Amino acid sequence: MTHILVTNDDGVTAPGLLALAQAMRAVGKVSILAPDRNWSGSGHVKTLERPLRVREITLLDGTTALASDGAPSDCVALALLGLFEEKIDLVVSGINPMPNLGHDVTYSGTVTAAMEAVIWETPAIAFSLGANENHLGEQDYSTAAQVAREIVLNVLRRKPSPGLLLNVNVPHLPLDGIKGICVTRQGLRVYRDRLDRRVDPRGRPYYWIGGDAPTGVPEEGTDVGALAAGYVSVTPLQLDLTLYPSIPALGEWEWSLPAQMETPA
Repeated sequence: MTHILVTNDDGVTAPGLLALAQAMRAVGKVSILAPDRNWSGSGHVKTLERPLRVREITLLDGTTALASDGAPSDCVALALLGLFEEKIDLVVSGINPMPNLGHDVTYSGTVTAAMEAVIWETPAIAFSLGANENHLGEQDYSTAAQVAREIVLNVLRRKPSPGLLLNVNVPHLPLDGIKGICVTRQGLRVYRDRLDRRVDPRGRPYYWIGGDAPTGVPEEGTDVGALAAGYVSVTPLQLDLTLYPSIPALGEWEWSLPAQMETPA
């Protein structure tokens, strides 16, 4: 039976994780190891300066999960380095309550948890819900969970390679409102961050990085465009960030080391 690790960056008690875990139980054996608090926007973190602690908790459906005081990527590393006796065959991360599109993948703890799995030669999929920042009320993860199950089943039928890394964004729509599934490339995310300078009661300055929610350029063929058009976006990613077309041009530059300083007599 396929052994699936479920994790996230919103914390082990997040409703999106529970929905994903329940969907994965129809696919294989599920183990859950996730952060004990919210790590949204944490990026790819590795904790080296202190020990990591893990404890067992009970989820709302009565099942058990493991919670760690580490980051999402720490949780995946713990699992794949031997915390579980049985080998992990697939890592799924999410379901994030907001989309992870374009450049978001470098910030997202959801996506970088999946990246950590690939480092340890385990295929991984990150799932996010395409709800907007101003959505009011509880998120409905039922459609995204159903989509996640079908995508995972399809991946497992293909016998995924250890390097498989997929970033999936599901529209926040009922299942019959989704137009289909598109394989996409990363789109252009537009950030509107601003620096808010403030002063505390003791007269010391402090700062918030805030601003309006990011938007994107809905170009056809991109994750941003697919989600905006009502499609599930499936974007294959890789950890090799080399900009290969630039190598020949950079190779023609004159590169030299600083001249060695003469040693005084």
